[in-house]
Amino acid sequence: MASLFSSVLISLLSSPFLSNANAHTKLGFTTDLIHRDSPKSPFYKPTETSSQRLRNAIRRSVNRVVHFSSKDASVDSPQTEITSNRGEYLMNISLGTPPFPIMAIADTGSDLIWTQCKPCDDCYTQNDPLFDPKASSTYKYFSCSSSQCSALGNQASCSTEDNTCPYSISYGDHSYTNGNVAADTLTLGSTNKRPVQLKNVIIGCGHNNNGTFNKEGSGIVGLGGGPVSLISQLGESIDGKFSYCLIPLSSENDKTSKINFGTSAVVSGTGAVSTPLITKSRETFYYLTLESISVGSKNIKFPVSDPGSGEGEGNIIIDSGTTLTMLPTTFYSELEDAVASSIDAERQNDPESPLSLCYSATANLKVPVITMHFDGADVKLDSSNSFVQLSEELVCFAFRGSEDLAIYGNLSQMNFLVGYDTVSKTVSFKPADCAKM
Repeated sequence: MASLFSSVLISLLSSPFLSNANAHTKLGFTTDLIHRDSPKSPFYKPTETSSQRLRNAIRRSVNRVVHFSSKDASVDSPQTEITSNRGEYLMNISLGTPPFPIMAIADTGSDLIWTQCKPCDDCYTQNDPLFDPKASSTYKYFSCSSSQCSALGNQASCSTEDNTCPYSISYGDHSYTNGNVAADTLTLGSTNKRPVQLKNVIIGCGHNNNGTFNKEGSGIVGLGGGPVSLISQLGESIDGKFSYCLIPLSSENDKTSKINFGTSAVVSGTGAVSTPLITKSRETFYYLTLESISVGSKNIKFPVSDPGSGEGEGNIIIDSGTTLTMLPTTFYSELEDAVASSIDAERQNDPESPLSLCYSATANLKVPVITMHFDGADVKLDSSNSFVQLSEELVCFAFRGSEDLAIYGNLSQMNFLVGYDTVSKTVSFKPADCAKM
């Protein structure tokens, strides 16, 4: 790789777990995020129609709620490319020295960066070769007494046999990964053709992994808020900042979404609004406070049983890997009624869709303006954020009720530059033409 173009090299010994002379090195880079249904994705199925792909994404979205709500769920300026799998996006990364290419799920709902490794005692089938830690000159294990091992909390244990640090993570859908906590060099591609090499990244080398993982993917890049996520490990080098701009699904044929880090991730200027990022015990997830939703001039308050108690803070998770926006059932019902009453058209029923408010796509629909009122930030949605066309005949409201919890999904975020500042504890939104970013 170095023979083709120069690269940026930084040691993550600046992470909270290690001391480092390069702690003040600042990064700014952008990389591609590839939706799973893009022709550029290994998950792409050319025989599927666009409506089939969208329906599958919606089903994955409904299933993904379990990932957040289950007690067993994981609490686990560069720009790069993200591809969506199981409702999530994917990133092309490389691990080790020499760099070994890996297609991994980029997940804001997980922390640990992990991949399937040789020897794989009990692993799900993947199309690509497995990572061999013995083939990497920069791979190293951590002892069970190390700070890197303890950073995983109860997800890591101690092997008395060889003093290594085994980990075990289960996800809400009963998928799991078991292996060893280790460190190696992680290489991210960059849109400026200068790859970013990150040394001493804490990873999981999975030797026993199974569940609903897809054979086209080979691991996860955790972008959550926990101590071993990629964001936390980059730490001071990116000033805790990352952002992404998700393009509409209709643009996926020749464009890719982007994820930005550090100095490239600042969201500011005309139209930018910010809302507090709320810290909770589940530090992996990014919580915001949704105060109400407006449908035209009608304002619907988010339900709070005890106003003034602070109970309503952090009542919704923002997640790039969930397609739909999910709301508490009673709140959603009130929202759906308001939307339906403002549309002068006959409702259509689609028994195959989990979406309940649908209309004929051939009707001249005039849909209301929907505004999300976050704490300190009003985000006005375009009709493409609030309605999706499931087929040539059907268009549906892209929100859904959920008994479990509220999630602000990626359809609502498309064509917005969404910036996370984990130091200042804010999330910012700015309308954008993401296909031109």
